[in-house]
Amino acid sequence: MAVGTRGGGDLRVLGEDGSPAGPVERVPDLVAAVAEREKADAPRWVWASTARFYPRLIEAGVRVGRCHDLELVESLLLGYAGRYGEPRSVRAAWARLRGEPVPPDRTPQEESPQPSLFDDDREEAADDIEQVVAVHGEQQRVIGGLDGFALLAAAESAGALVAAEMGHDGLPWSAAEHDALLTELLGPRPSGGLRPRRLQELADQISAAFGPRVHVNPDSPAQILKAFASAGLPVASTRAHVLKRLDHPAVPLLLEYKELSRLHTAHGWAWLDTWVSGGRFRPEYVAGGVVSGRWATSGGGALQIPRVLRKAVVADPGWSLVVADAAQLEPRVLAALAGDRAFTDAAAHGDLYAALSDVFHDEGGEGMSEANRGVWGVGPPQGAG
Repeated sequence: MAVGTRGGGDLRVLGEDGSPAGPVERVPDLVAAVAEREKADAPRWVWASTARFYPRLIEAGVRVGRCHDLELVESLLLGYAGRYGEPRSVRAAWARLRGEPVPPDRTPQEESPQPSLFDDDREEAADDIEQVVAVHGEQQRVIGGLDGFALLAAAESAGALVAAEMGHDGLPWSAAEHDALLTELLGPRPSGGLRPRRLQELADQISAAFGPRVHVNPDSPAQILKAFASAGLPVASTRAHVLKRLDHPAVPLLLEYKELSRLHTAHGWAWLDTWVSGGRFRPEYVAGGVVSGRWATSGGGALQIPRVLRKAVVADPGWSLVVADAAQLEPRVLAALAGDRAFTDAAAHGDLYAALSDVFHDEGGEGMSEANRGVWGVGPPQGAG
C-alpha cells in the first residue's frame, strides 16, 4: 500500500513471498478502501510507516489486525547487520537496493506536507507503490534466510499497531486526583511562575541552615557547593548520594527540595495542562524508539510516571485496572528465545540477576550457592571435597 497526499493512495495484492499478485489499484479514499478490505479479508497490510498512517485510520474508526511496517523492519535488519542508525525509510531502502546514494530520513513535517495554494489536483503518492513492493520483497528475501527473524518482524510491526492504538485511546487519568496530590505535596497551585508554597518554605529553611546572613538558591548547584565549602564541607557535586554522606542540617532539606522540585518540573500542573484532557493521558508511544529495541515516548514521560502520581490513574466506571510486574522481563524473554535451558531455569528461581552474579563471580564458582551450581552445571569450588 502506498499512502497518497490527499486522502487517496495505491493498493496492490502481494503473494506470500512478497511478489505482486495483481495490478496496482488507485483509490480516491484510502481509509475507506482499507476498511472495506480489512472487513472482507483481514490481510496483512504492507506500508511504509505505521506511525505515519495508522493514526489516520484510527481517527476514522478503522483498526487493522496485522501489518508489515517497512521502516521498523528495515531498522531491525540494519541493526542485525551492525548498521543501526542508518536511514530506514522506504526511499533509503530503495536506494540501497539500487546501489544509489541513500537519502536521509525525512522529518515528520516533510513526511506529511500541507498542500499549498497552487498545488494541482493530481493524486501523487507520498509513497511510491513500486518502491514499497520492491523493498518489501527484498526484506522478505533477507528475512527468509534468518532463523526466527520473521517472527521478530511480525512482533515489531504488531507493536507499532499497539503503540498507535494506545496513544489514541490514552490512559485513564483523573486530573482532579492529580491536582489533589500536587496540592498535598506542594501546596496550592502558584501563579506567575512563583515556587509552590512547600518549595519556598524549604528554600527559606535551606538558607537558614547555612547561617543567618546566607542566601542559597537550592536550584543553583554552584551556590549549594559554595555554601557547603564555606561550612567546611567541600564536595564535588550536589548528587543525592554525595549529600547523604554529609553531616549538616541542610542535607535533608535539600534532598526533600530536589525530590519535590523534580515532581513539580516534570509532572506538575504544567504537565497536567499539556498532556491530560478529557480524562485521558495521551502520549505518543514510539515502538523500537531506542537502540536496544525498547519503546520510547515522544513527550509526556509516559514510561517514567512517578509512583506518587499513579493514584491519578483511575479506571473508567465498569472497568478494572490489571497491573503486572514486568521486573526482569526482557532477560527472561531472551532466555526463552535463545532456547538456553540453564538460563531459563535460572529465570524461574527468583532473582535472575542474583543467579547470574553467582555464576560470573569467578570461573570456579566460588561463592555460588549449591542450587545455582546445579542449575548452571558448575562443579564444586576448588578444594571442596
